[in-house]
Amino acid sequence: MSIVMPDSHRPARGPLWKWTVCGLLLLATMINYMDRLTINQTASRVKEELRLNDEQYGSIEFAFGVAFALGALVVGWSADRWNVRWLYPASVLAWSAAGFVTGFARDLLSLMACRFALGAFESGNWPCALRTTQRILRPDERTLGNSILQSGAALGAIITPLVVLALVRGPGTWRLPFFVIGAAGTVWVLGWLFTVGGDDLTISDDRIGHDGSPDGTSAGHDSLSAVFRDARFWALVVLGITINLTWHFFRVWLPLYLRESRGYTDTTVNWFTSAYYLSTDAGSLAAGFTALWLARRGMPVHRTRVVVLLGGALLATLSLAVAALPTGPWLLVLLLALGFGALALFPPYYSLSQELTVRHQGKLTGTLSCIIWLSAAVMHPLVGRWLDATGKDYAKAVALAGLPPLVGVVAVVLLWRPTGPPAPERLPPVRPETRPTGVS
Repeated sequence: MSIVMPDSHRPARGPLWKWTVCGLLLLATMINYMDRLTINQTASRVKEELRLNDEQYGSIEFAFGVAFALGALVVGWSADRWNVRWLYPASVLAWSAAGFVTGFARDLLSLMACRFALGAFESGNWPCALRTTQRILRPDERTLGNSILQSGAALGAIITPLVVLALVRGPGTWRLPFFVIGAAGTVWVLGWLFTVGGDDLTISDDRIGHDGSPDGTSAGHDSLSAVFRDARFWALVVLGITINLTWHFFRVWLPLYLRESRGYTDTTVNWFTSAYYLSTDAGSLAAGFTALWLARRGMPVHRTRVVVLLGGALLATLSLAVAALPTGPWLLVLLLALGFGALALFPPYYSLSQELTVRHQGKLTGTLSCIIWLSAAVMHPLVGRWLDATGKDYAKAVALAGLPPLVGVVAVVLLWRPTGPPAPERLPPVRPETRPTGVS
């Protein structure tokens, strides 16, 4: 269990430190996605060598999703009990090992076992990361901080196809990227332990109001049951499911769609995938900077998040045009715009989740992740079964895949009732020699 120290006893930390930590969160998410996406970028070769059909390939993603859902519950609850300074690197090492051994898979069963282990351990990234940004950033800074950490997903997805292009040359070489990428997590762990001290991420009672919020307002809850009864929790459930259905559909099926339905070569698909995720990275960062820019010009923090959500959801509906367009440059341009909007949805979603509670942030994140990933896991075998049954008819699936986020935005508008401007955080008086962590 983490040892809680009064904020006045913490080491002095300035603005540079907290944004450096956000950079480490970006790198952890990047490694997370590189381990996750290696199989998507080598899917054609894996399916051919292991003799898998589309439904079996979808079942691999199902195993990953179910494991992620279960792991999120375990790590989410652990993040509220144990010091994230140690829990986070343990998760990174575990998922890196699972990614590494995937290179030894010889059949469907062993591949599913590796993906199950990868999903279980990768689920630790978001409870630990969101606990960190909630601890070190002010509410108006959190959307930007969350956009930085989430942009690591795009960076990982940009780099992974390039690694695959460099290493995969012939039969059996699809295994090499798993070995190389799986070894990357150890370097991150050293950087994390060097930067983050043992007491930097603990939550002391003088930072938590009587109701579990960071400021003593009704924005948070001391009781976990009260969190689950809050209408805002159910808005987050709907929003989380809908934005993840869109994101994970294109994460899993976009490379195969471009190869099998649109006729692009492996090399073209790998290069375009990097461009696609570069666009999603821009969308994630744009979401954070837009929300901060609007807040500094007087717009209420909650409204800035709704504006960003609506913009991302509208861009995701370009899936309708993507499905209808012929193969050509405009198809690729619209996919880039769609990806920009799809990842821009996540930073405001994470920031909304941080408004409900501090005391139970890990449990909240883990519970939401469990619900979301079970929903996404069910989707992939169904998509695979549809493709096997229709002879690779991707058009209807692609058209529908971009529409769910609009439902999520409507849920937030209808169910979310902001509690008003937060009161100042209740911190001990700041003396020059004892400036508390995360206050700048």
